[in-house]
Amino acid sequence: MGLPEERGRGGSGSGGREEAGARSRPRSWSPPPELSRSAHVSSLQRYRELHRVSVEEPREFWGDIAKEFYWKTPCPGPFLKYNFDVTKGKIFIEWMKGATTNICYNVLDRIVHEKKLGDKIAFYWEGNEPEETTQITYHELLVQVCQFSNVLRKQGIRKGDRVAIYMPMIPKLVVAMLACARLGALHSIVISWNEGVDLWWHELIHEAEDVCEPEWCDAEDPLFILYTSGSTGKPKGVVHTVGGYMLYVATTFKYVFDFHAEDVFWCTADIGWITGHSYVTYGPMANGATSVLFEGIPTYPDVSRMWSIVDKYKVTKFYTAPTAIRLLMKFGDKPVTKHSRASLQVLGTVGEPINPEAWLWYYQVVGAQRCPIVDTFWQTETGGHMLTPLPGATPMKPGSATFPFFGVAPAILNESGEELEGEAEGYLVFKQPWPGIMRTVYGDHERFETTYFKKFPGYYVTGDGCRRDQDGYYWITGRIDDMLNVSGHLLSTAEVESALVEHKAIAEAAVVSHPHPVKGECLYCFVTLCDGYTFSSTLTEELKKQIREKIGPIATPDYIQNAPSLPKTRSGKIMRRVLRKIAQNDHDLGDTSTVADPSVISQLFSHRCLTIQ
Repeated sequence: MGLPEERGRGGSGSGGREEAGARSRPRSWSPPPELSRSAHVSSLQRYRELHRVSVEEPREFWGDIAKEFYWKTPCPGPFLKYNFDVTKGKIFIEWMKGATTNICYNVLDRIVHEKKLGDKIAFYWEGNEPEETTQITYHELLVQVCQFSNVLRKQGIRKGDRVAIYMPMIPKLVVAMLACARLGALHSIVISWNEGVDLWWHELIHEAEDVCEPEWCDAEDPLFILYTSGSTGKPKGVVHTVGGYMLYVATTFKYVFDFHAEDVFWCTADIGWITGHSYVTYGPMANGATSVLFEGIPTYPDVSRMWSIVDKYKVTKFYTAPTAIRLLMKFGDKPVTKHSRASLQVLGTVGEPINPEAWLWYYQVVGAQRCPIVDTFWQTETGGHMLTPLPGATPMKPGSATFPFFGVAPAILNESGEELEGEAEGYLVFKQPWPGIMRTVYGDHERFETTYFKKFPGYYVTGDGCRRDQDGYYWITGRIDDMLNVSGHLLSTAEVESALVEHKAIAEAAVVSHPHPVKGECLYCFVTLCDGYTFSSTLTEELKKQIREKIGPIATPDYIQNAPSLPKTRSGKIMRRVLRKIAQNDHDLGDTSTVADPSVISQLFSHRCLTIQ
C-alpha cells in the first residue's frame, strides 16, 4: 500500500472547538510506539498476515480461537457451512453446528474456575448520581446468575423460550441476560413495561438456590433477539446464535481494544442495543475484563462527568458514539482538560462514521494526542466489528474505518453488481460469513434473504455506501437510502453533514432529501447549534458558502432548519427516515417505537417555520 506514516502531532492538543478546523490534517497518524511494543498485533505487516489466514483458512483460524473456550461436545462435522447465493437455494450460515456449549458458562464459570479470576471485579457500577456506586466480582455475578436462573426455571422458563427484560443499566440487567443464556432461553431487551406479563425481581429472588447447572446448547441455537429499526420503519428481529457470536465478540474485543488483563474498559452504550450486548456484556466478560457500567447521562451533574469517571476508575480503554463526542465538543476543552485522563490508552467510536472535526477533537483534546482511535464500523446484524483499525498496528486517517477485521472479506460493487478494484465508490458488501453474522430475521426468513442477499446474489449487502482510497482505506459514506440524486449528481449525506459541522457554530447536523420540481431532489439540512450561537440568515449563508467551497455548487442546500435536538434511537443513531418526513411536513411517520425522545419530533415540526431557504 505504501502509506506514508506522517505524524503531524504539533500543538498542545488543548485548543478550543473554534480552532480545531484550523489544525493541520496530515494523511495519517501512526500508532504510539510504546503501545505497539506490547500490542497483540504490533504492525501493519502482522495484521495483513493474520487477515490473509483468517479469510483464506477460516476453519483453521477460528478453530484455533475456539480451543480457548469450553465445549461440552466438540464439533462433529464441518466447522463451517453456508450459502450466500439466493439463486442456489436458501440462505444459511452454520458455524460448528453440532458442537455444544453454554455462553454463560464461558463468561462466568470458565473465568471463575479455570482462569481463577473469581475475585476480579467484573463491573464498577456508576449511577446517575455520582455518589451512587457499587462493584461486583465475577464470583458474585456467578452466584447471582445461578440464583436468578433458578428463579426463571421456577417460572417455567425452558431452553428455547423467549424472555423479555425491562431493566435499567444496573448489574442485575447483566445477571438477567446471563441467567437466560444459562438456561438456553432467548433474551430480548424491551423499552416499555408490560403490566400484565412482567414480574418484580425482589419478589422472585428470595430464597433462590445459588447453584444452577447450565443447559448445553448447540453452537447454532439462538442466543438473543434484538429489534432494529428498518428503513421502512418496521423493526426487524435480528437473531444471533450461541457459538459463532461468542467467538466473534470475544475476539473483536481482545484485538480491537488491544485488551490486557490490567485494563479497565468503559463502553458507554446502553445494554439494550447491540453495542451493549457485545461490548458491555459478552465480549468483555469472555475475556475476564473489568468494565464500567454507567446508568447516567454524560452531562449530569455537569459536562465533565465522563472524564471524572475515567479518572475515578482509571479507565484505559474508552468506547463511545460520535454523537456523544459532538455533544461534549459544544462545551469546549476545559471540562475535559481539568481532569487528568492519564490512564487512557485507546479511544473508540461506534454507531456512525465520525466526521474528521470530531475525530481531531477526540484525538487531540480527550486523548492528548497519545491515544489511537479505533473508528469501528459494524451493525446489529454483524454482531461485532467489521471494519476497524487495530490500535498497535494501523495508521489512522480521521473519519476512515480503515481495514477489515479478521475473517471479513469486503468488496465494493457498482449498481450492476460488479466488483470494483482499487480506488472506488459504491455498495459495501461482504463476500463470505464471519462467526458473528446474524442467522435470520425472527419469524421472517424471507425478509432476511430479501434485505441482505437478493440485491447482489452471493454477497451480504450492508445497505451502506463506501469509498476505498488509493491506500486501500475504507470510508463509509452513509446508508444507501440516504444518498441523494441532485440534477443527476449522486451526493452523500455524510459528506454534506461533515462539511456543516466544520463550521464553528454547528454542533451536529443531519441532511436528508427533499423533492424539487427541477432538480428531482434537493438537500434539506437540520443543524444543532453550539452554545452561544443564534440561528440566522447570516449563519445559513455562511453554511451554504462553506458547503460550496468544500464539495461544490451542486451540494448547496435549498433548506436549512434549526434543530435544537435530533430524533435518535437510544443507541444514538440519527433517524433520517423520520427527518425526511419532517422535511416534507408529512405526519405519517410509521413506526417510531425506537425513538429515544419522541418529543423531539413535535419540536422539529414546530420549527419548520424557522427554516431558511
